[in-house]
Amino acid sequence: MTAHIVPLPAAGDLERAAQRDAVEQLILVDEQDRPIGVAGKLEPHELGQLHRAFSILVFNAEGELLLQRRADSKYHFASRWSNTCCGHPRPGETTSMAAGRRLKEEFGIRVPLNEQAEFVYRAEDQASGLIEHEYLHVFYGVHTEAPRPDPTEIGAWRWMSVPAIKRALRRHPEWFTPWFKLLVERMLSD
Repeated sequence: MTAHIVPLPAAGDLERAAQRDAVEQLILVDEQDRPIGVAGKLEPHELGQLHRAFSILVFNAEGELLLQRRADSKYHFASRWSNTCCGHPRPGETTSMAAGRRLKEEFGIRVPLNEQAEFVYRAEDQASGLIEHEYLHVFYGVHTEAPRPDPTEIGAWRWMSVPAIKRALRRHPEWFTPWFKLLVERMLSD
């Protein structure tokens, strides 16, 4: 895959990102997405607790999807290719507002986002031992300009057609995050 490599972040940027993650709070939910509590960002991933999250799929005018390779410094599923953007709403923040916020933080872009689906999934990262167990809200958007990625979040990026994504997933599933594989299976047709 030909990709745009993102320059490495400054040392202070990585430290600030780690501090931000250390105080971030996630919304714990039940199987119907009803809030049941809050927890620090790491604890639900250590214990496999169900929490609210979102994934964003941004397409260009040609119908190609904007992919990111997660930064090497990510706490789980590092260096894997994934959908445009993922994240967690903060307590008191709507999921759609959080999606817009994270897209701006990670890629430096603002686009109207439409929620298209939601589902629950669970996946364990064999490298870190952390578990994603998310009630996932899926958003779509369209953007036609080059993004401005945050190097603490994104190691590389590229636009890719859906058929090419499906071929890459068949040939090298280990290159991708487990939630992206589910998004492609459930949401994207050729």
